[in-house]
Amino acid sequence: MSRRTAMIFAAGLGTRLRPLTETMPKALVPVDGKPLLQINLERLISQGFNDIVINVHHFAEQIIDWVELHRADYKDIKLSISDERGLLLETGGAILHAEKFLQGKSFLIHNADILSNAQLESFYSQKRDDALAQLLVYDAPSERKLIFNEENLLCGWVNLSTGQYKGPISDIQNIQALLDSGKYRALAFSGIHILAPQVFSAMRALAYSGAFPIVDFYLRACSSYPIYAQEAEQVQVLDVGTLDRLKEAASFLADTHPRL
Repeated sequence: MSRRTAMIFAAGLGTRLRPLTETMPKALVPVDGKPLLQINLERLISQGFNDIVINVHHFAEQIIDWVELHRADYKDIKLSISDERGLLLETGGAILHAEKFLQGKSFLIHNADILSNAQLESFYSQKRDDALAQLLVYDAPSERKLIFNEENLLCGWVNLSTGQYKGPISDIQNIQALLDSGKYRALAFSGIHILAPQVFSAMRALAYSGAFPIVDFYLRACSSYPIYAQEAEQVQVLDVGTLDRLKEAASFLADTHPRL
């Protein structure tokens, strides 16, 4: 059986889910009786992923204990723990820290607190050979979005409510005018992405180390490396990062589960 690799981000502090995360990690917060970690682990397995890395920091021991308790339930799956108990490394640093588990192959990243009906197997199978990264994006009423050009290449980040822009376009004056021109599109990032094995050398070439957000790396790297959008039509995504969103999660799962 060929190996298909994914990494679940499970190290975050989950501050927006307090007081629940004062006694447990965000990844073990239950939705309809099942931890978020288990929901996404089983989704990945159902989509053909059989080599899965889980990073840990906040209440790391609880996640490690959960994995060991359930390891026999996933006996055909390689489960690895990337330990960040010494320092929370954010999303980019977490990937670099897990290099020993991920090197030499393309891999999918999935946040533990993201629920979606995205076709993960199809997304992975459509990865581009020339891409350093491929981001699953969708049209959503969000103020903070990534900007892509007509070739679906990443060109920046924008806060539509303030006009703040980050990225390599040097002659930009009015971000809305740029978007209205039709040459660029602003799309929401799902938190699901595929990275090529060359990402580690690219991080080192740009002098990244320690803790850093992966989107910050993308916004700098997109000047030198191809980072593509893959737009998912009719995709539904729920970021279960707040108590209000957590209340929606059970009905969201019931509605989207048939489309796994």
